[in-house]
Amino acid sequence: MILTVTPNPAWDVTYHLEHLVRHGANRPLSVGGRAGGKGLNVTRVLRSLGVAVAAVAPLGGVTGERIRADLAAADIALTAIPVSGETRCTTTIVETGSGGATSLNELGPARTAREWARMVDAAAELLPSASVLVLSGSLPPGVAVGGYAELVTLARAARVPVLLDASGPALVAGVAAGPDLVKPNADELVAATGESDPLRAVARLLREARPETAVVASFGREGMVAGTDAGWWRAVPPAPVHGNATGAGDAAVAALARGLAEGSSWPDRLRDAVALSAAAVAAPVAGDVDGELYRTWRPRVRVDAVEPPR
Repeated sequence: MILTVTPNPAWDVTYHLEHLVRHGANRPLSVGGRAGGKGLNVTRVLRSLGVAVAAVAPLGGVTGERIRADLAAADIALTAIPVSGETRCTTTIVETGSGGATSLNELGPARTAREWARMVDAAAELLPSASVLVLSGSLPPGVAVGGYAELVTLARAARVPVLLDASGPALVAGVAAGPDLVKPNADELVAATGESDPLRAVARLLREARPETAVVASFGREGMVAGTDAGWWRAVPPAPVHGNATGAGDAAVAALARGLAEGSSWPDRLRDAVALSAAAVAAPVAGDVDGELYRTWRPRVRVDAVEPPR
């Protein structure tokens, strides 16, 4: 069973419209809402792939109840941690004419030390039955930057592999704790390392980690780069895909978590991650994937070994 922890879940609202008119009235073609936050998106993708998965998330208020009901309807196993603040909402505006997306992400309510401790305890109780721990998304206000590092340390003590998908100081602190796999995107890499060259950025992040830690960096339409102690690879999609890219990184994390649990080869993991990421872009909302595109693209993803920077 893969265990996901989403410290800052959200009710995701997605508006689809032809073009966004700034400073004017907009009439969406469609509107949808569902439980979200990066870790819950990962959970949903894994569930759709038939992978055994369980989620831990703090939920509060009416929005929290709405998320709980939505996940129950999707038959997703959830350990909900009651919290005092109202769970946040996020809004994504997808322009069907250009394929672009604009997101408005609330920070979310502050967490007390007791609320954070209850969530950590809930994750610790589930670790003995987990094959992989996935830590995804932002840390809510009130939680120290070392929050993810605390969870990484618990998983390492339980001998459970950890995949970390975070940003900013939480990413840097989490890497120092020694996760098995880290998956930043291009912007997160630059912020964490100051390096604009993708290979050098991956190499610098690796230097901050223990030798067994792998880094898989996503670069949108340019694919992914993996730096590991077993070698370096670049994976490139066969063609561009247009749509809602907000859940693409979460789909890639789902693929990488499955590969980590199954012990598949790095080229296979990257092929799976790139194809599933593209399939998420082609789907209308984050957490969904286009199954036909995924199956068609997976064997067409090109994976080449590359030399690490010196």
